[in-house]
Formats: sequence, structure tokens, C-alpha cells
Amino acid sequence: MRRPDSEGARMKRISMIVLWPSFLVAALAEGFFFSLFAPDELEHLGGAALTPMAVYSIGFLLFWTLCALASMLTCYLLTVPEGHNPPF
Repeated sequence: MRRPDSEGARMKRISMIVLWPSFLVAALAEGFFFSLFAPDELEHLGGAALTPMAVYSIGFLLFWTLCALASMLTCYLLTVPEGHNPPF
């Protein structure tokens, strides 16, 4: 008989379901974005002089955050039970 997962194991599984695809999509998005825009053009945004590596890192983390939020929304919408009167 299969033992039910503990809450910690379930959260680790959900975290990896969200974070791994968002990591891969963020890497692709960063590649596309920085193939169009050079980091030298973007390094003076916000008033701080940043190195190209810092611009790449910040860009990747922003893309990863955006993709993780989209993945979390997808997981949430898959687990919400469908009601009789959906709002849309």
C-alpha cells in the first residue's frame, strides 16, 4: 500500500514543479532578450553603473521570478475546484 506524502515532501515536489520549468524558460527568455539588447545599453538604468555580468544576472533573476509566478498561477488554477458558477 502506498504511504501518503508528508507535507514537507509535497511542498518540495510542488516547488520543483514550479521552479524547474520556470528556470528553463527564464534561460531561454534571457537568451532572446539579450540577443536583441546589449547589456551595455541597459547597464545605466536606475542610475547605478553595472557591469555586463551584473546586468545578465539581474535580467535572469527577473525573468526567473516572472516565469515562476506564471508557473505558480498555473499550479493554483489546476488545484482549485471548478465551481458551478465560474466568474468568467
